[in-house]
Amino acid sequence: MTQVFVSMGFFPDDYFAGTVDYIAQLQDADGAIPWFEGGPMDPWDHIESAMGLTIGGHFDQAKAAFHWLKNHQLPNGSWLAAYKDGKVEDGTRAESNFVAYIATGVWHYYLVTGDEEFLSDLWDTVRSAMEFVLRLQGPQGQIYWCEDTTLGIQQDSLVTGCSSIYKSLECALNIATRLEKEVPHWGAARTRLGNAISEHPEYFDRTWDSKSRFAMDWFYPVLTGVIKGKTAQNHLKSRWNEFVVKGLGCVCVNDEPWVTVAESCELVMSLLTAGQYQQAVQLFSWLHQFRDEKGAYWTGYVHRDDALWPLEKPTWTAGAVLLAADALSNKTAAAHLFRNESVVTSSRKTSIANFNQD
Repeated sequence: MTQVFVSMGFFPDDYFAGTVDYIAQLQDADGAIPWFEGGPMDPWDHIESAMGLTIGGHFDQAKAAFHWLKNHQLPNGSWLAAYKDGKVEDGTRAESNFVAYIATGVWHYYLVTGDEEFLSDLWDTVRSAMEFVLRLQGPQGQIYWCEDTTLGIQQDSLVTGCSSIYKSLECALNIATRLEKEVPHWGAARTRLGNAISEHPEYFDRTWDSKSRFAMDWFYPVLTGVIKGKTAQNHLKSRWNEFVVKGLGCVCVNDEPWVTVAESCELVMSLLTAGQYQQAVQLFSWLHQFRDEKGAYWTGYVHRDDALWPLEKPTWTAGAVLLAADALSNKTAAAHLFRNESVVTSSRKTSIANFNQD
């Protein structure tokens, strides 16, 4: 089994160069980053891939990815569910989690590059996206998962999606603070959202089967800073044996033998957020057996059948690998983004308080 131990101060650039190049080579001329050659793209995974390009120093291509979003944003601030070859592939809905994630990607790019002109250029895009998302906030603070283009707002919520939005609101507030923009309602909305996720599970999965079988529902509240400190450590420990297969990684769901690389990378960053560094290093070391000879990573592995499945190497999986490697090694100035929570107020005299310090 191939093992690579990435740790503080050690990011094997040569090893991951092919991973960055894989994303870059699949990017379309207009800046879109499909899942794989000839495949679709969606806004969230497109941004995850763009962050991988940023970590790898492909700044012009990362900017092109964000400008794709700027150029294709709908008048209401959203993007649709999927695109392919420059056209809408799935126009049935706009998902709140997908739309919000631009704030995370833009703030990540700024942290790495310090490019305030880029931040200013993308401000209106970020602002419009976050306003769309907050229009979908329910009365108890949860954010509804989508706006159907025919039926309107669909009034149910996902723990994973809302947790991701909680992080995106943090990044959006950081952007607003840096640019001295007044958005006090964003901070209030984030507080209400965090309370809904941590204190009111009854606000989620009301109209469909519970998503608690999914690993992301377990660790995303830790990854995104909703659950912190010792509570976060206990939370991860409580279901570790349900979701983690020793020597392989994290399964997607607790009732199927399917280990997935991207979810495993996000669990690595969740461990870092909870202060469990050595466990994160070990988990990440298991994942490189699913890397091809050029640096791309397979989606996942069905250990019951000893089979890679599906036979796809998504760009967003490569992006997740690079984000985890950066968080472990401290390679870039954005390495702390998924290790710490930065709580930001909404006035121009904002102070940023960092928790879970290294």
